[in-house]
Amino acid sequence: MMDIVFDLEQIKKILPQRYPFLLIDRILKLNPGVSCTGLKNVSGSEPFFQGHFPENPVMPGVLIVEALAQVGGVAAHPRPDEETPEILFGGIENARFKRPVVPGDQLILVVAVAAHRKDLWMFNCVASVDNETVATAKVKMMIYV
Repeated sequence: MMDIVFDLEQIKKILPQRYPFLLIDRILKLNPGVSCTGLKNVSGSEPFFQGHFPENPVMPGVLIVEALAQVGGVAAHPRPDEETPEILFGGIENARFKRPVVPGDQLILVVAVAAHRKDLWMFNCVASVDNETVATAKVKMMIYV
């Protein structure tokens, strides 16, 4: 097992997303092709909080799933030290949201490879705040090298 940590600039070399849609700030742990743990610091200045919801800001569940998918893209990247392959969202199953994610939360995003065949990857995903699960899902990614 190889633990690798990436900062934001290294993540940007792997993923095609950019602000405001790059939703992970750091990779805390990476075991390539097996699992990955990412971090998202949820700030009150995030653009989505302006409309979701102004009086009671909550991070949209779809963006939590997107953040999990981005961590999955890092986990499945065949060569994290090289250029970005094409990484596409392939689907989601069994998404469950257990509590809201709000400004000030530190979202820990854990993905583990459940299956991999050719360009298709499936991940078991868990998002948590303060060691409390806030969301779970199975995410499919297509990665074309």
